[in-house]
Amino acid sequence: MKVVVLLKDGFEELEALSVVDVLRRANITCQMIGMDALSVTSSHGIEIKVDQMFDESVYEADMVVLPGGLPGATSLCDDERVIDILKTFNQQKKWIAAICAGPISLEKADVVAGKKFTCYPGFEKEIPSGIYQDVLVCCDQNIITGRGPAAALEFAYTILEKLGQPSKDIREGMQYHYLVK
Repeated sequence: MKVVVLLKDGFEELEALSVVDVLRRANITCQMIGMDALSVTSSHGIEIKVDQMFDESVYEADMVVLPGGLPGATSLCDDERVIDILKTFNQQKKWIAAICAGPISLEKADVVAGKKFTCYPGFEKEIPSGIYQDVLVCCDQNIITGRGPAAALEFAYTILEKLGQPSKDIREGMQYHYLVK
């Protein structure tokens, strides 16, 4: 299994790095992909060195993840490479995950039409073709969406489960089981 997390300046670090952390703990290949540079700066001014720049090898992944954060999520939405990978993954029934404002790209790529989704409150207005759910994490067919920063770990654990690996040991190792009874 291989997962790619697409990053542009202004991404929400908690939403991106929680996925990377959880998947790497589970020994799943998870690469941070810089869309424009090898170094990206989060919406809170934290500079992150990515694993590689975007290239055609991204299409070989089993899942693509879009974090939220502004202006990162809108920058991803405006990037035709992102829209193309979303359309391609959807046609191939590969996993697509987006959190917070990230699902706006799903609307532009026309991959969420008629599907249940969640996002940061208010962004559902920009996703009229989907069926908004007021929940932390939502799954419908090959689409996984998360509400926002508070949902980041649950979003990451859901991704892990959808990739066929149980999350119980990782949750316990991270002490998450104390939070959810």
